[in-house]
Amino acid sequence: MNENDPKLKKMVDAADGLSLGISIVVAVLIGVGLGIGMQKFLGYRWLFWLGVFWGVAGAILNVYKAYKAQKASLDELKDDPRFARRVFDDDGDDD
Repeated sequence: MNENDPKLKKMVDAADGLSLGISIVVAVLIGVGLGIGMQKFLGYRWLFWLGVFWGVAGAILNVYKAYKAQKASLDELKDDPRFARRVFDDDGDDD
């Protein structure tokens, strides 16, 4: 094990969280842009709100996908013996 591994893992985790935040903002901005474009091109005001809805729905979908990925990685740890729950007797040992 290299002593740089913990730092690298922290950086990857931070970048993953940052990318989720950026993807939420970008999804909403794309939706607003589509709404403005459709409104100007077709002339209906409600198309702007449709674009906003699509952007917010895309942001919620990004959060849901990140949640599912995080839950899957935590479910893998559930079966890891390092994190198993040990039951202790009254005398304090686990046998």
